[in-house]
Amino acid sequence: MTDKPTTTDQSAPVTELLDEPIEKARHPFMEAWDMFRRNQAALVALIILVLIIIAAIIGPSLYGRDPFEMVWAPFTPPGQNPDFILGTDYLGRDLLAMIISGARVSIIIGLAAAFVSVFIGVTIGALAGYYRGWVEEALMRFTEFFQVLPTLLFSMVIVALFGASLPMITFAIGIVSWTAVARITRAEFLRIRELEYVTASRASGARDFKLIFGVILPNALPPIIVQSALMVGSAILFEAGLSFLGLTDPNVVSWGQIIGSNRTYFLDASFTVTLPGVAIFVTILCISLVGDGLNDALNPKLRSR
Repeated sequence: MTDKPTTTDQSAPVTELLDEPIEKARHPFMEAWDMFRRNQAALVALIILVLIIIAAIIGPSLYGRDPFEMVWAPFTPPGQNPDFILGTDYLGRDLLAMIISGARVSIIIGLAAAFVSVFIGVTIGALAGYYRGWVEEALMRFTEFFQVLPTLLFSMVIVALFGASLPMITFAIGIVSWTAVARITRAEFLRIRELEYVTASRASGARDFKLIFGVILPNALPPIIVQSALMVGSAILFEAGLSFLGLTDPNVVSWGQIIGSNRTYFLDASFTVTLPGVAIFVTILCISLVGDGLNDALNPKLRSR
C-alpha cells in the first residue's frame, strides 16, 4: 500500500502577496521636505526668514519713509515717539526705515556674494575632482593659496583699490569665500566619478562636459546646497564687517552701515547699534538653522530613521 502524495497549495501565499497594496515610490523632494518638517527649529527659522525677505522686498514701499531723511531729534529712544517706533539715530533719521531698507541691501549682497562663491568653487572643485592628475594639483594649490589669505584684509584691499560700490563689495566677498565650496565639490566628485552609473555613461560615449554637469554634479548637489545656504549668512556678516569699517557705499543703507555710523555713540545711545545688530543676529541664526535642517533632509542616511 503506497501513500498518496500530498499536494500543497502554493498559490495562496502568492495571492496574498498580490493582494497587498504596493507602496508607491515617493519623490526624493517630498522625502526631503518631510525630513525637514520634522526639524521644528529649522521650520520656524524658515518661516522667520521668509518674513524677513518679504519685509525686505515690500517693506520700504509700505513704510514709505526715506531712510536718509532727518525726521526728528537725534537719539530719540524706541517708544518715546509713536511715529518712530524704534527711535532715531545720531542724525535724527528713522531707525525702522533704515533697518527695513538695510535688510534689502544686506540680503541681496549675501545672496549675490554666495552665488559668486558657489560658481567659482563648484567650477574649480568639479574640474579638480573629475580630471585629477596635474589639473587637480594645480587647482588645489590655487585653492590653498586663497585659503591661507586673510580674507577680511584681502577684501578690504579690493574694495579700497576698486571702490566701495555694491557690485565691488559683492565681488570682494565672493572672491575670498569660495574655497570651502571647492573642497566639498572636489570630494564629492572624487567619490561619485567611480560609481557604476558614471562608468556606464562614460562607456556609452558621453562627453566630459555632460558627465561633469549632467551626471555627476546633480548627484553632488546636496552638500553643496547646504554649504551655499550657510555662505549666505557668512556673506551678510562679512558685509556688515566691511560696512562697520567704513568700506561701503555711502549712498545705500545696510545693517552694517547703520552699526558703523553709530558706533561712536554706543555708550550714549546703545539702541542705535543694538537694533541692527539684533537684525543681523536673527537673520544669520535663521539661515544657520535652515542650513542645518537642509543637511539632515538631504542626507539619505538620516531619512530612513
